[in-house]
Amino acid sequence: MKIGDIQLETNLCLSPLAGYTNLPFRLTIKTLGSLGLVTTDLVNARSLLEGRELAFKMIATDSREQPMSVQLFGGVKEEMRDAALMVQERGAQAVDINMGCPVKKVVKTGSGSSMMRNLEQTGELVKAMVDALDIPVTAKMRLGWDDENLTAPNLAKTLLDVGVSAIFVHGRTRAQGFSGGVNLEGIRKVKEAVDSIPVIGNGDVTTPEAARIMLEETGCDGVSIGRGAFYNPWIFQQTESYLKSGMIPPGPSFQDRVSLMRIHLQRMIDFYGEDRGCIQFRKVAPWYAKRFGPSKRFKDQVVRLKSLEHFEEILVDYLEWRQQYCDADGELLPRFRPPSPYSSITDPSSGDRIKVPKGPVEKW
Repeated sequence: MKIGDIQLETNLCLSPLAGYTNLPFRLTIKTLGSLGLVTTDLVNARSLLEGRELAFKMIATDSREQPMSVQLFGGVKEEMRDAALMVQERGAQAVDINMGCPVKKVVKTGSGSSMMRNLEQTGELVKAMVDALDIPVTAKMRLGWDDENLTAPNLAKTLLDVGVSAIFVHGRTRAQGFSGGVNLEGIRKVKEAVDSIPVIGNGDVTTPEAARIMLEETGCDGVSIGRGAFYNPWIFQQTESYLKSGMIPPGPSFQDRVSLMRIHLQRMIDFYGEDRGCIQFRKVAPWYAKRFGPSKRFKDQVVRLKSLEHFEEILVDYLEWRQQYCDADGELLPRFRPPSPYSSITDPSSGDRIKVPKGPVEKW
């Protein structure tokens, strides 16, 4: 799949999740393979123009994760254009416009999901960005404001006319938030409206089989995965294998998960410093623990993580505690093993219900 002139390794993309898809996480997932495109957290265009350090931290990149896209939000044409130029200068390969965030503090600024209500104004904003940039501009939208206003197909046509290179569609309305199931028919209508650029489906893709169903039932060109990647960082590798061969490779071992968690924490510390990196990792480590089997002792302690040395102490204590649930070979006894993250899934909307992690947007 190509986005503009960018040739992607696969048609599988990492969705932005506020507060989580920072550089350490993106790089950790990318190095596992089969991930075509990563996207940053949503970044306030005005924050970049004001020179805020946190905003520049959010768009930091590393050649090992590229191609990388920065997701911007804002409702002022000139601000979005100028912020996109800054992003381009700092090494991004694409710019994504957030037209889907349902949070009130974003919507009231004229950005996020509110951009789906005024197609002419949105088209003018996007055209200004496309005309100013040398890199592809993409858009991430929902199906519409609510069930009575499913504007996504018409908005997609507007965006195609002004030169966007791809469209990402979350199969819910703004009114739904993250409740209910995704509307695959709604995504299909967007793809039918614009068949000359890639349309990438998003929402409830937590398993390789759910990705296949979305591709088959919507006709979309690719799939973007968010929460599923936190629950199972190997999902891109497994999904590519499943789409090509119909076979899902064996899942990672407990030792593989612990090793990846260590790597992730070290990258957080290298990027943010030990204090902030450990504080940030407190909300990440419990996601790894979801696949550990019994893990209460680990989760109770890691939410107070203070340092890399402290992490190793927590881990040693947890491994000793965990032995009571294992056999002589160190494998979990059958009754304590977590269920397969990709078994018995027949419908993406009724599969694994993975809660939406709390991000900083709700607190702005």
